[in-house]
Amino acid sequence: MSGPSTYVPKSAIGRWFESRLPLMGLVHSSFVAYPVPRNLNYMWTFGAILSFMLVAQIVTGVVLAMHYVPSATEAFSSINHIMRDVNYGWLVRYMHTNGATLFFLACYTHMFRGIYYGSFKAPRELLWIIGVVIYFLMAATAFLGYVLPWGSMSFAGATVITNLLSAIPLVGTAITYWLWGGYAVGDPTLNRFFSLHYLLPFIIVGAVGLHVWALHVTGQNNPDGVEVKNAERDTVAFTPYATIKDVFALSVWLIIYAWLIFYIPNYVLDADNSNIANPLATPAHVVPEWYLLPFYAILRAIPNKLMGVIALFASIAILAFLPWLDRSPVKSAKYRPTYRFFFWVFVVICIGLGWLGSQEPTEGLTLIARFLTVGYFGFFLVIMPLLSFTEKTKPIPASIADAVLPKKADATAAAQA
Repeated sequence: MSGPSTYVPKSAIGRWFESRLPLMGLVHSSFVAYPVPRNLNYMWTFGAILSFMLVAQIVTGVVLAMHYVPSATEAFSSINHIMRDVNYGWLVRYMHTNGATLFFLACYTHMFRGIYYGSFKAPRELLWIIGVVIYFLMAATAFLGYVLPWGSMSFAGATVITNLLSAIPLVGTAITYWLWGGYAVGDPTLNRFFSLHYLLPFIIVGAVGLHVWALHVTGQNNPDGVEVKNAERDTVAFTPYATIKDVFALSVWLIIYAWLIFYIPNYVLDADNSNIANPLATPAHVVPEWYLLPFYAILRAIPNKLMGVIALFASIAILAFLPWLDRSPVKSAKYRPTYRFFFWVFVVICIGLGWLGSQEPTEGLTLIARFLTVGYFGFFLVIMPLLSFTEKTKPIPASIADAVLPKKADATAAAQA
């Protein structure tokens, strides 16, 4: 917990301002003196990376919105105008498109880390649930943004995904027509999607604020999954110890970001989207962006349309129930060998579903997708509850200091010898 601020400004103006609006005190208690577990590794730097990527996406998105025309007749040409005629427009667009890829890559790493180390367990249940809400908003924002270039794949993707809502009994068709703004995907649809795509990132910022707030109330989890017992021995100040890690990790991430932008900027873009949307010419194989492919594979694996839609949304919603599905008192997979094995099986299942979502459906691949879908839900609904009561875990350290300090002492003694 960050606790009350001890920040005292040195100048009279600073003290006057702080007594009326303790903004610097809030920053100091949250990002300078805030105590963090002393055993955090680089897997805990993705929160800072995600914060940077969110800001980058909003800034580049606002700049693109200044030149983009949300019209079915002009959207495609406005993208070309941005790329060819706007000063550094190509750079801003590539930053935005490739930024979405890195945003989701960091998000998935952040989520898998949370599942591996049990960051969803008490007292961090609400922190985890807010994170799931943020992910859902990210996925919705990404889908809406995928439609805006108004290329062939954008149009086909919008038609396929929005049509899924028609499977909802009684009200599905009405919801679909309302979302389209008519009886087919067209100009009103593009206007709606542009408005929502512009709005949702700011809602995400609000949710991220709640996420950080909840984190500062409960404190951070750590690789050993042991709660802080003695703040003086178990924790260190956020600055400089955690900030140095964050800055280094973000620097490496920015190198990857620059490499994507300047060397392979179109790697994540679908070639079919280079053609303007045409209702009479559908791409041979309609696929979403890579970060939504596992869920698309789950959707296609279910033969019934309504059940496929339910499975699609359930595959995300089930993440919010992890605190109650995994009841093991041991948080970290570091001390849960059986759980660790099944976790890596789950990772392979997710990667497999992602690959299957990118392939044209055949009878054999659909059968494999069904097996992997069962495995995906089985990990949460069967494996987690069973291991909660049957797994034999390793002894966990009594405190964070006991897990870390002896290793440092041994290393020091070895160096002196």
